[in-house]
Amino acid sequence: MSASSLFNLPLIRLRSLALSFSSSFRFSHRPLSSISPRKLPTFRAFSGTAMTDTKDAGMDAVQRRLMFEDECILVDETDRVLGHDSKYNCHLMENIEAKNLLHRAFSVFLFNSKYELLLQQRSNTKVTFPLVWTNTCCSHPLYRESELIQENALGVRNAAQRKLLDELGIVAEDVPVDEFTALGRMLYKAPSDGKWGEHELDYLLFIVRDVKVQPNPDEVADIKYVSREELKELVKKADAGEEGLKLSPWFRLVVDNFLMKWWDHVEKGTLGEAIDMKTIHKL
Repeated sequence: MSASSLFNLPLIRLRSLALSFSSSFRFSHRPLSSISPRKLPTFRAFSGTAMTDTKDAGMDAVQRRLMFEDECILVDETDRVLGHDSKYNCHLMENIEAKNLLHRAFSVFLFNSKYELLLQQRSNTKVTFPLVWTNTCCSHPLYRESELIQENALGVRNAAQRKLLDELGIVAEDVPVDEFTALGRMLYKAPSDGKWGEHELDYLLFIVRDVKVQPNPDEVADIKYVSREELKELVKKADAGEEGLKLSPWFRLVVDNFLMKWWDHVEKGTLGEAIDMKTIHKL
């Protein structure tokens, strides 16, 4: 039947056609309460600027994805887990200042068998602190079961193994989780620019291993191994502003407060004597 011919039918005939059409379809209806909660989508409201913010239009695609997909672990100043939020929101200075958002992080210090420390220069596409030199790997455990394990900082060590592969191409077999030594924790705040910054409760992880390194250019611009004396020269150059060299604020805090005495333990094989996971150093 053509659409135009419908206009010539009596009203009672149109009603009959409508009933016939609807009865040819069968729909199954289930109450919402009968649906398993696992099948329901979950939503979390962002506490900061929306992903469509035009100010972020120039953000590197890889960094943008990580900013919105990665869920950082929110903690209080005693390292008690409070919840989670996107990496994006956790690094907005407006959230750090107004809401005191604090998230869990880690910093890896990897030494080779010559007791040289592996440093990386962050890529120029990093949202916070691009092109600064820092320790081997700095990142965040994510809000997932394997990285929330508190016992012996296992969750953080799992995250460190994951990120060493992501950033530096170091395979898990070269950095077994049990080989990381969590020496301590520090709490710090550091603005990167007017919009971004860090506010972290940072686990300091040491490991001595000879590894094969294949840096990911999305994360790392350059790498180098340094001796203790070479690191001191690097710090002097950074202080003098030579060659445009800059160090990350968290790395500099570790250098100034802990690294040299812990380096002694690395060389002596006595890292266990330096462990203090009860204190949270507020720097």
